[in-house]
Amino acid sequence: MTTAPQLVATPDEAPDFHAIGLDHRASSARLRDLVFVETANLPAVLGWLREAGLAEAVLLSTCDRVEAIVRHTAAEAARASVAAALARSGRVPAAEIEAELEVRSGAEAVRRLFAIAASLESQVLGEPQVLGQVKEAHAAAAAAGALGADLDALFAAAYAAAKRVRSETALAERPVTMAAAALRVARDIHGDVARCAALLIGDGEMGELLIRHFTGAGLKRVAVTAPLAARAEQLARALDCHIEDYEKLEEALARADIVVSACGSRRLVVTAELAHAAHRRRRRKPMFLIDAAVPGDLDPAIDALEGVFRYDLGDLEAAALEGQQSRRDAAEAASRIVDEAAAAFMRGRDERKAAAGIAALRARFEAERAKVLETVSGDGAAEATRLLVNRLLHGPAVKLRELAAGDPAARAEAEKLIADLFALERTPISKPK
Repeated sequence: MTTAPQLVATPDEAPDFHAIGLDHRASSARLRDLVFVETANLPAVLGWLREAGLAEAVLLSTCDRVEAIVRHTAAEAARASVAAALARSGRVPAAEIEAELEVRSGAEAVRRLFAIAASLESQVLGEPQVLGQVKEAHAAAAAAGALGADLDALFAAAYAAAKRVRSETALAERPVTMAAAALRVARDIHGDVARCAALLIGDGEMGELLIRHFTGAGLKRVAVTAPLAARAEQLARALDCHIEDYEKLEEALARADIVVSACGSRRLVVTAELAHAAHRRRRRKPMFLIDAAVPGDLDPAIDALEGVFRYDLGDLEAAALEGQQSRRDAAEAASRIVDEAAAAFMRGRDERKAAAGIAALRARFEAERAKVLETVSGDGAAEATRLLVNRLLHGPAVKLRELAAGDPAARAEAEKLIADLFALERTPISKPK
């Protein structure tokens, strides 16, 4: 069993945010499958992180990523602890995980979470399932006692940014219009989808979206399968449907009028030969195959088969009459919103730190004022000394707020100097990046 390192904070450091994990861009699908954490196992993995000293952590585990958003002082030690917990969960050597693990800290980590929640980091831009997945992971962390006020505030800010993206850009419209296009094609091929049977291969978010759109239009017979049995079981529970044996994929394909493949495993899931064999078993009844994965799951050679209709996401987008430029414009607008929201969150955090320093200085001045008032008399003494304290504090308070907004390193030095000069009890200040 892999043992995670114990994380110990030094007195002069304050916790920072870190995003540590594996995603579809930088890690292999094989490794992500191995370390995938089922919802039922999240409390155990969060417990292992807590035992290692990561008391504040949210773990996202989807087909696109297995990523922890944590708050701690030491990025590299936190990285080792996340690797150890995933190694213990997936029975994979920690060194293999660390070789593909990415770490983002501070402002980068904040921006990363905001982009994930806004579906800018998904294989399919704008897919709507991801925000729900983030909220479920957040709730699981809260139930496990793995949330502090700052981490909780970070996720609340991420949801607000995602809401702005959905309301102010057309990014979220793309997957919905693609699903509507897929339904239209399915009806052209098969007529009433209520009479059809569908098979979902893999648990990619776009695949689930398409199946849910079909069931909303009357589709009743759905089965799921996946290379990893745990993922198939989790998806079957979510969709309330049956599971097909992945080792008998040809038979499962033969029973399906509509097939949605969403594995994104970088290898062909359904080859032309497999599709041809399944089509022959169906006595040449038409098959509608949707490739909802990036990279694709379905062999382009399937297009040569008569009676087998293969559509990928590009085909569906064309059917929805959406141009690439509109998609780029929506993504750029969404990215600007995420950048603004992440920067605003970081400014607010720095300003709150500056406010704590100002409050400590005011408390010290007020204590000295009280001592002076004990030795003087007169009706105007209290008001006069209060005004004096306010005037003395005005300049330092304004300067600290300016530094918090523009130069965190200088603000940290100024707070240290003020604390030393006035013998204040100093709260830990994070090291500037």
